[in-house]
Amino acid sequence: MLLCQFVMTVSIASKFGTSGNPGELPLWFSMLVVIAMCVYIAGFAWSWGPLGWLVPSEIFPLEIRSAAQSITVAVNMIFTFCIAQVFTTMLCNLKFGLFIFFAVCVVGMSIFIYKFLPETKGVPIEEMTTVWKNHPRWSKYFVQKDLSCEMGRI
Repeated sequence: MLLCQFVMTVSIASKFGTSGNPGELPLWFSMLVVIAMCVYIAGFAWSWGPLGWLVPSEIFPLEIRSAAQSITVAVNMIFTFCIAQVFTTMLCNLKFGLFIFFAVCVVGMSIFIYKFLPETKGVPIEEMTTVWKNHPRWSKYFVQKDLSCEMGRI
């Protein structure tokens, strides 16, 4: 996915530059950019695209799942609206740098997922609270109960 984004960025930067006026574009160049964009979009649709819907449905414990999923959908829609509103302005000002901006976002998302998101493969939904409690980064946000006090021992 990043390779296609790199090809698009270099291709567009070489022809459009910072002026945004490419002049006459050869057919092979136009085909290269369109094919790179299609491969990038297909790669996104098979990788990062559905994860915004899939991951939240797997990581939230049953007790808060419906509320958390509704918040996830609302935040997703708000950010989609914001990106749609600023995309044209960013394209006009950043030119080919817009593709670099989104490539940096993909790298940042990958690092975040690798460092902060627990693995959920093979974990039953009922055990997600335990996964979060045992996670090295997120365990500090859970209140640890003192079981000796609850059992009548002091």
